[in-house]
Amino acid sequence: MILRTVDIRPGCDAARLPPLCCAGLAFIFAFALAQPTHADGVEDFYMRRTLTVAIGYSVGGGYDLYARVLSRFLGKHVPGQPTVVPQNMPGAGGLRVTNYLYTAAPKDGSVIGTFSRSIPTLPLLSPPATFDGTRVTWLGSMSSDTSLCLTGSKSPVKTWRDMLTKPLVMGGQSPGTDSDIYARLYKNVLGARIKLVSGYPGTNDITLAMERGEVDGICGLSWGTIKIAHPEWMRDKTVNFLLQAGLKKDSELPDVPLALDLIDDPEKKQVLYLHFAPQGMGRPFAAPPNIPEDRKAALIKAFDNTMKDPELLAEAAKEKMDINPMKGDEIDALLKQLYATPADVVAKAAKAIYE
Repeated sequence: MILRTVDIRPGCDAARLPPLCCAGLAFIFAFALAQPTHADGVEDFYMRRTLTVAIGYSVGGGYDLYARVLSRFLGKHVPGQPTVVPQNMPGAGGLRVTNYLYTAAPKDGSVIGTFSRSIPTLPLLSPPATFDGTRVTWLGSMSSDTSLCLTGSKSPVKTWRDMLTKPLVMGGQSPGTDSDIYARLYKNVLGARIKLVSGYPGTNDITLAMERGEVDGICGLSWGTIKIAHPEWMRDKTVNFLLQAGLKKDSELPDVPLALDLIDDPEKKQVLYLHFAPQGMGRPFAAPPNIPEDRKAALIKAFDNTMKDPELLAEAAKEKMDINPMKGDEIDALLKQLYATPADVVAKAAKAIYE
């Protein structure tokens, strides 16, 4: 038997190969060159498809506004340019959307969602949970944020010091939401005389109750939301800003006490840090876990590029929205750090928001 080595580079040498063989190789090369690339596969998937943005809150709030602005510009940065449709799924302060993404949503890259910045650490602070905050596909956050504790003009509580000496009723939504977490945190860690009345559908309902005098105020309300939805509060001086939650003071709120500055106890500072650190991912967006790697990479890249889109930035400036993005891998790193918190600190932090 004679074995012949064949050179199968593009082009054929008729003197070396029979005509039919040469024609066959030409067909193979033409077929190979015509095959879609890795990127083409992603483009084919998203072309003429709907990309749903599930929003864990009702229409009109800060999370809703950020999601709708993202939806207007994200599609052109995704290969195939899908139609991006925002869909409100309010419930349990965003927990409904989180559970949907983790368990029931298609794992094909056709659905993303947004929910409370406090939810990713909920499995750490309140196990067992139906999701793992470190396993979802983090696309990024549109901005960091600062949460405020405030009262209305009808409340006798006007300052942080008043919270220590005068009883006050704060409105809440449900366990795991910022309104409930921060009210309990300030009561149990700082000693504020707060009574929490939970069960309101959303923060808009709580602020309306505050304006009617049914509750004194709300804790855990986003400064970004206040600037967008309630500019009249600052203009007419109809609310009292009592405390701000974050790792450092917001430059726009120099006269509002930072909760971390009010205590010297190192252990209590650790408890507050565990709750305040997620403020850095103030407007988070995620896809379900285990979506195909090529679509995951495409969605993350699309989110990053959308955050630099001049049209989105112009729209955000018009709406007075802060755009200070945090990348998906930075969220992964932050959550990895928080999930490595010593167990005794985690236990104290959990106790502070559930008693």
